Amino acid sequence: VQLQASGGGLVQAGGSLRLSCATSGRAFSRNTMGWFRQAPGKEREFVSAISWSGVSIYGTDSLKGRFTISRDNAKNTVYLQMNNLKPEDTAVYYCAADGTPFAMATRREAYDYWGQGTLVTVSS
Repeated sequence: VQLQASGGGLVQAGGSLRLSCATSGRAFSRNTMGWFRQAPGKEREFVSAISWSGVSIYGTDSLKGRFTISRDNAKNTVYLQMNNLKPEDTAVYYCAADGTPFAMATRREAYDYWGQGTLVTVSS
């Protein structure tokens, strides 16, 4: 099982990026998928998750207003559209799979599979 995150890069504040997480080795169409991030010197924190049916949650109200999680089960891919990026969004972003039950989707221990991370750097 592999999760391949991509789409990170360097962007100016106010810009946008779309992260992708492609899964292989098994299907996760019936599982929760999530995104976490880890800034230098900080713990990994929850960003967003989406249930198999498309219900989404976000870590903070600020994230909810700027980020959008989505999934394409036919492509075994989950996305994170990030708009109006801020310097404090700078982090390595990780996708994760199998966050069941959905009630625990904000917790790292709920996920069995993790991608390698993709770096997002937002300059001021």
